[in-house]
Amino acid sequence: MKPGIHPAYRPVVFRDKVGGLAFLTRSTVGSDRTVEWEDGRTYPVIDVEISSASHPFYTGQSRVLDTAGRVERFRQRYGDQH
Repeated sequence: MKPGIHPAYRPVVFRDKVGGLAFLTRSTVGSDRTVEWEDGRTYPVIDVEISSASHPFYTGQSRVLDTAGRVERFRQRYGDQH
């Protein structure tokens, strides 16, 4: 590899706040925020919106969407334009 052209590859904590999952891995992604990990060291932290701890496919919990209500709101807002 050519020196000086690659981003820094360092330990980073990825955290899913909804699912309560956090794991330490290595990545080139950076962050200004940090978190103290279980080993007592401080690492950059990346908050993710969804992971295997919170995704319905992995948890087996499906969400019911209120599609009928959405359709009615759409029709009220824009009318029935056929």
